[in-house]
Amino acid sequence: MNELKEEEKYIEGMRKILFIGSISSFIGNAISTNLKEAGFEVSFAKADVTSIMKEKSSADIYLMYLTEDVAALSDALVYLKDTCIEEEKNLFLIGYESEIKEAFGIIPEDLVKGTFDRPINVKEMVAGLKEKVEQRSLEPKRRHILVVDDSGTFLRTIKSWLDPYYKVSMVNSGMNAITFLAKHKPDLILLDYEMPVCSGPQVLSMIRDEVTTSDLPVMFLTSKGDKESVMKVLSLKPDGYILKSRSQAEILGEIEKFFESRKGGKL
Repeated sequence: MNELKEEEKYIEGMRKILFIGSISSFIGNAISTNLKEAGFEVSFAKADVTSIMKEKSSADIYLMYLTEDVAALSDALVYLKDTCIEEEKNLFLIGYESEIKEAFGIIPEDLVKGTFDRPINVKEMVAGLKEKVEQRSLEPKRRHILVVDDSGTFLRTIKSWLDPYYKVSMVNSGMNAITFLAKHKPDLILLDYEMPVCSGPQVLSMIRDEVTTSDLPVMFLTSKGDKESVMKVLSLKPDGYILKSRSQAEILGEIEKFFESRKGGKL
């Protein structure tokens, strides 16, 4: 029952769009009108961190209208990058090819769900967004994995490996993981053993000490495979461990084996 409610909430959220850009412009009004006619709920934010922070919780889709001065939007793009990683939001960009290319120098291209070229055909853009939402809403319920690692490169790599099979959320620190878990309950946490400030063992301890998260399964990610290091990891009694040096197929195999041992395979 709870899973059904979560799925309904997810689909409903995918109908809510935060338009980031000039609200008063002709194109902004045209986009808003067409989105509403297509059944979307639209809220607005200026292209600055304060405005986005104020409105972001109301939507799961961000639609950002880039300007010629992309560098002036860097703070907003960096904030959107962190939000997309930590909260699994869906970001789309509107802009000329050169503007979109410059934006990809600030926010990784693989975090952007789609782009729309200027001059924009509003009806085609809205139809494209509607199609993507419908595709996502028809997807079968997938197990949710939270990956916690301070390496942005590793996060992007493992997300690309897991994305075809699981719903993947990412955070880049132990404290961000604890904040994330206050609102979300993933089916599995992949936790980096060695992190600065708040290490993997410390995060595991906090997870186990909190009633609402104590039963969440945690597998450590570790770069050390020698016997002494492995025994040290296992002494903390995680639900398993995965060597970072393993291939995509091996890591996917370990995760699938874990889920099969608990509930008879992936959903």
